[in-house]
Parts: sequence; structure tokens; C-alpha cells
Amino acid sequence: GHGTGDLLDDIVALLPEEEDEVADEFPDALNVAIIGRPNAGKSSLFNRILGADRSIVSNIAGTTRDAIHSRYNKYGLDFYLVDTAGMRKKGKVTEDLEFYSVMRSIRAIEESDVCILMLDAQQGLESQDLNIHNLIVRNRKGCVIVVNKWDLVEDKSVKVQKTFEEAVRSRFAPFVDFPIIFASALTKQRILKVLEEARNVYENRTTKIPTARLNEEMLPLIEAYPPPSNKGKYIKIKYITQLPNTQVPSFVYFANLPQYVKEPYKRFLENKMREKWNLTGTPINIYIRQK
Repeated sequence: GHGTGDLLDDIVALLPEEEDEVADEFPDALNVAIIGRPNAGKSSLFNRILGADRSIVSNIAGTTRDAIHSRYNKYGLDFYLVDTAGMRKKGKVTEDLEFYSVMRSIRAIEESDVCILMLDAQQGLESQDLNIHNLIVRNRKGCVIVVNKWDLVEDKSVKVQKTFEEAVRSRFAPFVDFPIIFASALTKQRILKVLEEARNVYENRTTKIPTARLNEEMLPLIEAYPPPSNKGKYIKIKYITQLPNTQVPSFVYFANLPQYVKEPYKRFLENKMREKWNLTGTPINIYIRQK
């Protein structure tokens, strides 16, 4: 004698409670998004890390439609993991459902601390991998590259691995200071290493360098290799400090003519800073300001 609405209410009452945890409930947990092209092995990695089949794994591209969130707290590692839908080129997204799936993946990147970018060892690098990496960099997120399905590659020699790594860094330039892990979600090869590197990258994102140390290390280098003069005017950098409370390490170089310091010299400064301090996996900001 119940109506349809009453029947639905009774059915909902019998359903198990939602198991997904909200990230805001765990402010100390590192927020990690697993992203990449379709069939790169994102859901397989997600399931292997959790030790449970939370995501559906299939050879059919587009199986994962929504971002799936879960907490991982083992071996001294505390993560909030997000499995995302595969991201294809805009021109190949034809369904409304897939469009919104990709939008949720982009939102997961925006809300993450570190992104694990999955590459397919069998298919090699494609332009969409570069697009996804650029999206990570534009959002100033930490990055760990995972070359998945390495167990299926016939030649696993050090030479082949090095060649693949060089190709990745060459295509992803100019931001190339990130860890690359050759792994297999199927065999669990180096899965724990992926999480450890994600934690390391997050710690690098929160690096604080004392002002005295910055000036002690960088000013002699700048004096030896100063910015190129412009229209007969010489540029002098006198002081460096790190900005507090920023999303990624951000540094201000105070100069007499900041408008004449060009991008190539800023990249030179960034590269030298990466040589002196461990900033692997995280973008950094360099600003030139009036002294």
C-alpha cells in the first residue's frame, strides 16, 4: 500500500552508508590525484595501493567516469587518493558524460597537492601526455611520473630505461625536475616507491630556505654570472628572500632594473637553485622586483 516515493525511501534506507571520506575531514593527509590518458593503468594503481578493488578495471577506455576518493594510511604514509577518469584530447570527447568526467579530473588536479601522471610504457609518449603535464605545471602542483606496464616491455635494460627517461624529460621541458618511476600496477612492482616519491615531492613543495643561506649561496654566483646588460645598462641583484605562505616555493630577487631581467636568466637562476636545494617534483616561482 506504499506509494513509489515511500518505496524508494525504504530502499535508500537499506543501502550501506557512503564509504568515501571527505578530504576536509583529514586536513593533514596529503591529497594525491592519479591522472593520465585512458587505459594508462590509473585504476589498477589505485586498487593496488589500497589493496582492494575500489575502481573498476577494464581494457575499455572510459570505464572510470567519476573521481573516486579514498584514504590510505599505512607504513607511515598518510594519503588522500583520487582516481580520475582518463583524459583524451578535446576533439575526441564526444559524449556529455565523458566531458563532465574530464572536468572532474581537472578539478581533482586543481584540488591536489601532488599529481601522479601515469604513462603507458607500451604506447610511449603521446601529445596528450604533454597536455596533461602542462595542466599540472599551470596549476603549480607537485608531479611524479609513473611509467606503468614496464613488466610488459621486452627490453628492460638500463639503456632502454635511460632512453625513455630522456625522451620524457625532453618532451616535458622546461619543467623536467621530477622523479620518474618505472613500475607495474599489475605486479605491484615499485608501487610503494610511487607513494614515497609523492611524499618527498610534497615535502619539497613546503621547503623553507633561510634568507641568509639564499644570499650566501646565490649572490656570489650572480656576481660571477650577472644578467646580460641591456642598452648599456648593467643589472645588479643585491638581495634575495623567500616569500612566506605560498603554494610552492617562491623567491624574490631585488634588482636595480628588474624590467631588463628576461626569462632565460630566470631559468638560469631556477636551475642553479635546483642544483643547490632539493626542489625535485615541485614548480617554483622566481620574481624580480625593484630594489
